Amino acid sequence: MKEQILAVQRMQDYIEDNITENISMADLSEVSFFSPWYSYRLFKQHTGLTPADYIRKIRLSKSALRLKHNDCKIVDVAYDMGFISVDGYQRAFYREFGCNPGEYANHPVPIQLFIPYGVKFRELRKEVVDMKNLQNVFIQIIHKPERKVIIKRGIKADEYFSYCKEVGCDVWGLLTSMDSLCGEPVCLWLPEPYKTSNTSSYVQGVEASLDYSGTIPSGFDIITLPAADYLMFQGEPFEEEDYCEAIFAIQESMAKYDPTVIGYQWDDSNPRIQLEPRGERGYIELKAVKPIYK
Repeated sequence: MKEQILAVQRMQDYIEDNITENISMADLSEVSFFSPWYSYRLFKQHTGLTPADYIRKIRLSKSALRLKHNDCKIVDVAYDMGFISVDGYQRAFYREFGCNPGEYANHPVPIQLFIPYGVKFRELRKEVVDMKNLQNVFIQIIHKPERKVIIKRGIKADEYFSYCKEVGCDVWGLLTSMDSLCGEPVCLWLPEPYKTSNTSSYVQGVEASLDYSGTIPSGFDIITLPAADYLMFQGEPFEEEDYCEAIFAIQESMAKYDPTVIGYQWDDSNPRIQLEPRGERGYIELKAVKPIYK
């Protein structure tokens, strides 16, 4: 992998680890092993943002999550997240999300949170994956209730990267700001009955209760899924740079698994579900099943 990519990733990692501290170009230069001028240029080239804008977006998004989930004062959030004044924080929050922090704390609505994707992962997915090392896969039956799912459709996408090209990767930030029955956004491969004309099988969304009556973001649809049993496939924890191998290992295990050994068969009338790949918990996918009645 190019040294420049790794240098930007080191800067991103440093920012994430020190987001509440004062971060200077000298600090970023020290971890990138390049001059401050060249580090600045590399960072903007590979992330599309200046370091200052990148840091500001992360701080604002983290502050929004605190306001939504915790009973805290705006002044405390502002200073804890490194803003030098409450007025400056409120102006920045409004410019970023279109509402002021007080309004959002009292009535959270879907907003476009910033998700800081690591630049090295764009390069890693282009590399050849070696599947020589076997991994343990944990499998269990889980039940999902009847529910609504608020989704953003693509055009032709059948996997994550083509979906991002069609609708943009920023969708995940908006979904992360919304409450979900399972505690996080989901990715779905929709069966034909849930697709509309000229839309993708792969979508992203959040699961909500049947009585959901909250805001549906512009450009999103809402579908209702029936109660169903799923086989959840969960891999071993992995290092972030090994996420491609982790995904392929689970998908290969799913393709080989025969659910009849536990009295089930695949249920293709319900969508396959993908959770965000997180190294600390292992990669997770869910596939619907139904009992075999003899």
